[in-house]
Amino acid sequence: MKSETLIQFLRRFCDTQCDCGKIHDFCIDDIIVEKGAINRVAEVVFRYHVKKAFVLADKNTYAVAGKQICDGLSKANIAVSKYVFNVDALEPDECAVGSATMGFDSSCDMIVAVGSGVINDIGKILANTSKKPYLIFGTAPSMDGYASATSSMSIGGLKVSLPSKQANVIMTDTEVLAKAPLNLLQAGIGDMLAKYLAICEWKIARLVVGEYYCSRIADMVMSSLEKCVSNLDGLIRRDEQAVANVFEGLVLCGVGMSLAGCSRPASGVEHYYSHIWDMRGLSKGTPVALHGIQCAIGTRLAIQKYEQLKAISPNREKALAHANHFDFATWSETLRDFIGAGAEQMIAQEKKEGKYDKERHAKRLDVILEHWNELLEIMDTVPSESKIVSILDRLNAPKSIEDIGLSEDILPLTFQATKDIRDKYVLSRLYWDLGIQ
Repeated sequence: MKSETLIQFLRRFCDTQCDCGKIHDFCIDDIIVEKGAINRVAEVVFRYHVKKAFVLADKNTYAVAGKQICDGLSKANIAVSKYVFNVDALEPDECAVGSATMGFDSSCDMIVAVGSGVINDIGKILANTSKKPYLIFGTAPSMDGYASATSSMSIGGLKVSLPSKQANVIMTDTEVLAKAPLNLLQAGIGDMLAKYLAICEWKIARLVVGEYYCSRIADMVMSSLEKCVSNLDGLIRRDEQAVANVFEGLVLCGVGMSLAGCSRPASGVEHYYSHIWDMRGLSKGTPVALHGIQCAIGTRLAIQKYEQLKAISPNREKALAHANHFDFATWSETLRDFIGAGAEQMIAQEKKEGKYDKERHAKRLDVILEHWNELLEIMDTVPSESKIVSILDRLNAPKSIEDIGLSEDILPLTFQATKDIRDKYVLSRLYWDLGIQ
């Protein structure tokens, strides 16, 4: 799909009356995914009457594309100020945002970020606070945040999604994408595989807690996912069109989040597995892999839990007894020990969420029991574990937490802790409501 067609599709999508009741809109001016796009950055920047651009990159993305972009801007008589992170592993935290902010040249008219996940997240925050137009030049099809209006950051050890600025322009060069390191390609597919569970849990949340749902956005995400999965062989060959399909799929998922006004179209419990491992990494120094790779592993693990859930017969007395005997103070101490500093904000969130309130639990349980057959039908839309394993094997990607240096011993607590990451009804909350682990 050419970039113009992608933009036209999104404009048609937003111009069509939606049955969900929302008026969908997005603020992206252009999405350019094509061979040689790196040579068009100055042309696009010029559309915004920019006299001076601020280029944000890390040392790797600067070498891959940042220097060429800076040279192109200079040749077009657009002055350049830049900030390049000189670290091997850039963390998405207060320190990184502070460094970029201190290095920001406020006389610049536009921010041009060159990179993928962390660089984009920082760039969106910087654009949001400075109120400058924002262009992201993607260097890898590794995550779905290119088009989202939030940034995934670590604050005080807790993984949070901060409101930020949706990009005015998303650009990438298919030649650059095709040369991305293998682990970044694996991460991109991993982040896309998560959408199987994201859409499933969005439907479950609509049924159990009455959450907003848009079938058109869900269909758009699933169509993008299937296109990526069907082009795996091309991705393995580093075919430019196949890599572009993954990039565009990730962009559409990011747009889907913006259109829905929430992260539901793109993430579910599998993302929270990743967040828990990230938080333990920050607090305890345990190994951490790329977000998309962790999401792929989380997807496989969550599918195992879905299969277990489909085999049980819900028991009202057991569920009520479990809720009545649940002690939040004891669970809070478990979280502190397991996660570290980030647990404090998770514990504090419960005062607002009240998910462990016995009356609320009883009401959810009534809905779950009444609609159990419908819930089973929704769960049946999740692919088999063998399908996910086959995809990861074809990409030679990690598929277990042992593959990324973690121990299977942490899996039970990881799953239980996922229900406390956000105020969001996910699989682990359904497990708790049913009184099972």
